[in-house]
Amino acid sequence: MSARVLSGKELAASIRAEAAERAAALAADGRPPKLAVVVATADESSAWYVRSIARAAEKAGIACDIVDLGAEAAPGLIRDTLTALSADDEVHGIILQTPLPQGAKLEDLAGAIAFEKDVDGANPLSLGRLAAGLPAFAPATAEAVVAILDHHEVDLTGLHVAVVGRSTVVGKPAAHLLLDRNATVTVCHSRTRELPAVTSVADVVVAAVGRAGLITAEHVRAGAVVVDVGTNPTEDGGLVGDVDAVAVADKAGALTPVPGGVGPVTTALLLRHTVNAAVNATGNASVQATGRG
Repeated sequence: MSARVLSGKELAASIRAEAAERAAALAADGRPPKLAVVVATADESSAWYVRSIARAAEKAGIACDIVDLGAEAAPGLIRDTLTALSADDEVHGIILQTPLPQGAKLEDLAGAIAFEKDVDGANPLSLGRLAAGLPAFAPATAEAVVAILDHHEVDLTGLHVAVVGRSTVVGKPAAHLLLDRNATVTVCHSRTRELPAVTSVADVVVAAVGRAGLITAEHVRAGAVVVDVGTNPTEDGGLVGDVDAVAVADKAGALTPVPGGVGPVTTALLLRHTVNAAVNATGNASVQATGRG
């Protein structure tokens, strides 16, 4: 068996085009959308991701400010910066990029991001509303998991989905979004006993742990759909996922590639969220909000 490739490139291009069209309408009305990305790390993979967001935003006509506080930034400075951006009427979306400096925790700082501008779903209020099924911006990577399955017409109703990873960035919110689609969800983690026994009976496996090659053929049943969220840098400057793609492709029915799968959809959804936040802030009835949040 050779797994069907669930590319995210076509979907991402479609979302970016939609965001660009709506951003242009907002700009024509004198309220161009603006995204601010707060960075306090020297991590190169993080820097690569932030640059990709900035490039995508520019192409979509969305202003993007990279607020680099330095890798030694104190938690107080980060919080004050988020608070100031939240109060800035010209900023519609805010992202706090991870990793953070030693002593700074995302769960402690994300609450300083105004709920209405929390386009990557980091604020505990956003996560709580997501769990309750209320309008909120979902973490873009978690939403990308469901979006890419929808795009490739994987009907989640009644399917058993094993999510490997329980972070508040991907695993937990993805589980809630999958439940909303009537999937039966099992969340696995580092203390799950006999992980292959759990994942190998699932119809869909979502790998989101940040460990290169963790998911192998023994973790996947024949014909299953596998979504690889991992983006692990290699020594030669490339990226590999959490799935052993070569081994799993011979057993799974469908598999997202790394790169070119969940990643580009995640970036595109951040643009959509920023435009939606701008629409909500301006009350521009001529530019309708789309998707979640």
